[in-house]
Amino acid sequence: MEMHERWGYRGFLAELLERLELKPGDVVRVRKGGLILEGMLMPRELLYGDKPILVVRLSSGYKVGIKIDESTCIEKIEARAFGKRSIVEREQRAELPKVALLSTGGTILSKIDYETGAVKPSLNVGELLEWAPELAEVSFIEVREVLRIFSEDMTPALWAKVAEEVYRALSSGYRGVVIAHGTDTMSYTAAALAFAIRNKPSPIVLTGSQRSSDRPSTDSAFNLHAAFIVAVKAPFAESVIVMHGGTGDTYALVHRGVKARKMHTSRRDAFQSINDKPIAIVYPGKNELRIVGRIYEERSESKEPILENRFDDKVALVKTYPGFSSETIDFLVDRGYHGIVVEGTGLGHAPNAAIESFKRAVEEGVCVVMTSQCLFGRVNMHVYSTGRKLLEAGVISSNDMLPETAYVKLSWILGKTRNMDEVRRIFRTNIAGEINLRHTLDLYPRWVV
Repeated sequence: MEMHERWGYRGFLAELLERLELKPGDVVRVRKGGLILEGMLMPRELLYGDKPILVVRLSSGYKVGIKIDESTCIEKIEARAFGKRSIVEREQRAELPKVALLSTGGTILSKIDYETGAVKPSLNVGELLEWAPELAEVSFIEVREVLRIFSEDMTPALWAKVAEEVYRALSSGYRGVVIAHGTDTMSYTAAALAFAIRNKPSPIVLTGSQRSSDRPSTDSAFNLHAAFIVAVKAPFAESVIVMHGGTGDTYALVHRGVKARKMHTSRRDAFQSINDKPIAIVYPGKNELRIVGRIYEERSESKEPILENRFDDKVALVKTYPGFSSETIDFLVDRGYHGIVVEGTGLGHAPNAAIESFKRAVEEGVCVVMTSQCLFGRVNMHVYSTGRKLLEAGVISSNDMLPETAYVKLSWILGKTRNMDEVRRIFRTNIAGEINLRHTLDLYPRWVV
């Protein structure tokens, strides 16, 4: 017998809603034991199966899931219509610049699973645009879901897939591309796109959210608004990350993708430019963008993008530490890895006991790159004897690259060639602004207490 279904609810709960003449949008009061909740009845995803979980949005903006049983009383307080049309259908202006919004998942497109309390990547782009109607005043938006994953599940193969979709959009004359992405590995993907798409005519703008869209404190709409302003107005054509610049909804910062890192687990202003200044500041409330840093690639509609999106997935990123064992390097070599990026200490050091293993790796055709755990500053392996020994063993200095940028760049290079001399040449070449030859004290963060 086919189970009754209504607005995502199944079984007896669907039948109960029909009998009570309740529909999404209606204001309801739910009594269960000593608990009384009032709010708007919401449609439900089918991921709950036939479990009797009722979803209600409270006046605070939060949504809750309530398990309905025989002791639960549901009553209608007010009948309201629940609009289902998205802003894409009703408010787009064709004369505005066309921007592609590519969805990959992450918190910015997530909402709460009201049964378990977990965050799931299940919110569609149409719903997100409903929360941010100001986007329709910036551009004509075309949306496409490329992936639906948490960013911790990103892989080099998926970088290639995203790069191909971005390339298609740029080749089709879009004013810019905005990518909704989870924040945890956003800097890796931003770096991958910086290398994978050359001769960019327009900016590639990655943005995300530290707070899920269900929360009143969500930063989803603000970050998206800032990202679209960058896509339309920026004079540069680079792969960048646009996120909150402070804890309030005042301004966002534009970080060069190959120079950005997530520096806090939960703050809205989690991202910071490392060994570089932000390229620009965005004021969404004023619809303004102000350039404050260097521009590496200029925007030009006459440029034809070039796709080079092969990445080698046999590259490892390892961190040295007191007691670091050379067996880690030997294991990677024995398992057939083609490249190893090392997060060394200080100016780019690793334990002397591991140097022979690094030498063996290079002799067997494995490219080894040295970065620093310090982040700020640059690697200089000529200062101390340990660094000089590593250079003699064939280890390549990463200059002032972030470890994750060095990892992505090496993966991209090895996707093109395994010739060691050519790998060294390309790695030392500044491709997308990943190397900054001049540093000032202004690039070092000033912490305010």
